Amino acid sequence: MSQKHLVYEDRVNLGSYYTPPKIVQLAWELIKSHIDSKTTVLDSACGYGDFLKNSLKDYGQPYTIGCDIDEDAIDRAKKNTDNVQFLRTNALSNVSRQKFGIPQQTERLIVVGNPPYNDRTSQIRHKIKNVNFDVDEDIVSRDLGISFLRSYNKLKADYICVLHPLSYLIKQTNFRHLKEFTANYKLINGLLISSGEFPESAKHTPFPIIIALYRRDTEGMEYDYIRSFHFRTADKNRFCLSDFDYITGYIRKYPSKQQQPVPDNSLFFWTMRDINALKRNRTFVQEYSTNTIVLDKTKLDYYAYVDVFKRNIYRLPFYFGNCDVPIDDKLFKQYRHYFISDAIRHHPYLEKNFEIKPIEKEQTETKLDKYFKELLGKHHKCNPIFK
Repeated sequence: MSQKHLVYEDRVNLGSYYTPPKIVQLAWELIKSHIDSKTTVLDSACGYGDFLKNSLKDYGQPYTIGCDIDEDAIDRAKKNTDNVQFLRTNALSNVSRQKFGIPQQTERLIVVGNPPYNDRTSQIRHKIKNVNFDVDEDIVSRDLGISFLRSYNKLKADYICVLHPLSYLIKQTNFRHLKEFTANYKLINGLLISSGEFPESAKHTPFPIIIALYRRDTEGMEYDYIRSFHFRTADKNRFCLSDFDYITGYIRKYPSKQQQPVPDNSLFFWTMRDINALKRNRTFVQEYSTNTIVLDKTKLDYYAYVDVFKRNIYRLPFYFGNCDVPIDDKLFKQYRHYFISDAIRHHPYLEKNFEIKPIEKEQTETKLDKYFKELLGKHHKCNPIFK
């Protein structure tokens, strides 16, 4: 169902992008073996109750609770779903089992759903973002999704099966923000889907979302565990961060106060956040600003690599979107002249900085095609309609 009762600004601030039925079903497939009649199932941001629709009939008759801060959504959920205890409440304030009416005799608490995520520091739609409801101090975060994950830890849920951006796990800064959560939970299954599966967000650059199944585990998990984790994809592929080397090991991605431009002798490159940001932003620029990197010219060939990579992003599946730019350095050094030639073709002023003779376009494109197919392997998208 679409949340048509909300205006656009409210959808953004409440993070209310309701989940297509096929994705709800994928989540239940992950969790169903852990549910029985002594289980309590909670969706603390349930919207119209779609995640709770079939839980009683098909999955062992658990006690089921649905909550949402949106009164209209709760009213519709009550009409949409039977045998569920619904309440209208702010799920991030005064978090406790008692508040949600979780029975004391519950042997297993399972949280399901698609909680809101709304990073107030993100530049996307930042002009209309305004979280204006209370959040407990011990779970507050710049991102609502992280606050919800912290709230599940506060409830000591035994299993958690929810959707959230993959970036929560694969970006080290975000992973550190989840330290209270990751100290007590371990990811045991993860299916990657695209944000483009949600009609309301399809017009934006797709980013990877994980349908994540966590188990409460006192050993928790470190970032290295995530780097080595094999995420599943809908086409039965497996994606693992540690299968690749990344450009961060070779060049700076962000401006440095220690490096200031030298008049008439500096080259500049736009800040690099991740692959989706690279898709939106420029690479080489000719004017200095607070968003530009003053290049170390001894690393110029690696910046040329990123410039060429940007024009080849169409080769990558969506789940690379929040990753750093991958590189095979040994292979790159074999193809270095082709990358430089392509960068010069698009930025002619760079030619004076390289002591090579540019290679003709057709030969360059053939070699670049070979490089990217070898780099990406099974992840390479060769269909030109994605370009």
